[in-house]
Amino acid sequence: MKNGLILRALSALAVIGSTMAPAVAAPAPGKLESSFDKAFSVETRTQKPGVVKAPVSILPVQAWQQPSGPTTYASSLEATVAALANAGQGRIGVAATDLGTGRTVSVLGSQPFPMASTSKLAIVATFLQGVDQGRFSLSDRYPLMVPVPSAKYSSTVAPVRAGATMTAWQLIDRTIINSDNQATDALLRVVGGPAAVNKWVRESAGLTGFSLNRDIATLVRDDGQYDPARVVDQRDAATPLTMVQLLTGLHQGRWLSQSSTGVILSAMERCVTGKRRLKALLPGEARVLHKTGTLSNTSSDVGIIKTPDGRDIAVAIYVTGQGGKSFRDSRIASIARAIYDGYLSEASNFRRTAAR
Repeated sequence: MKNGLILRALSALAVIGSTMAPAVAAPAPGKLESSFDKAFSVETRTQKPGVVKAPVSILPVQAWQQPSGPTTYASSLEATVAALANAGQGRIGVAATDLGTGRTVSVLGSQPFPMASTSKLAIVATFLQGVDQGRFSLSDRYPLMVPVPSAKYSSTVAPVRAGATMTAWQLIDRTIINSDNQATDALLRVVGGPAAVNKWVRESAGLTGFSLNRDIATLVRDDGQYDPARVVDQRDAATPLTMVQLLTGLHQGRWLSQSSTGVILSAMERCVTGKRRLKALLPGEARVLHKTGTLSNTSSDVGIIKTPDGRDIAVAIYVTGQGGKSFRDSRIASIARAIYDGYLSEASNFRRTAAR
């Protein structure tokens, strides 16, 4: 009884003490939310029970700020491309190389951009290396990987099921010509997943600035976690300069046999996607071997432009934002034409100078 009275008295004193204690000023909401967002992101802070939210990437994901101050360009062509690649409405990355002279132009060329389906070139090249090594055959048959409906971010890897079987050659054509995601994931599974492609890019091609992290089914399902116009996400990304180096090596047959090189280049020349991108403003006599990419708020086209006078130009253009897909396509087309005209003009000036 005595102990019970003492406990009740202490509790009463605690309540009285808490009501008399001076109030502690709460942090300003803006500062608190800002510091919290830096650590955990707005996605985490605003989660609601029962709703699957985008996971916080443990890889470097940074907000992008447009460079301030004057920029010096290596040539008038690069300055022209930079003007067309103005990032006021979203990041635009460009790289191009005249394979005859080695002359390169670059605008944000060392910054990672979402590869989207342009990564399919590296996936196919990885498979073709296996063909050259005798591990696979173009006549081997594999099933398409068909996505099974699932909620965004509900699993690390989106579920898929086996579909109709096709030859590897058919899968390659569908992957590059039609940008078929199910065919791509079939090849990706055969070679050993994204890690095998990254290994081929690093060790066989000797390139950095490329990272494939997810299969296409997962990439498409979870698309939209970050806005590529404002955020640099290193996942499933490559720099334009790296992509130009990849295109150059594939075109020159550095890493694959002559027959395997022919398989991938032939498919690129027959690509049916992106008619309003690289090809749109080029003269009809120019040949384009290319691969497009499209995801939320980003469009791209990478390839080899073959000019009527026998020049080969490797080009990679990644465009984000701009207010819509049609505007992104238009920006790609205008940049491609400027690169085409610029390199031809340089070649013409060189010939005139040499003739004097």
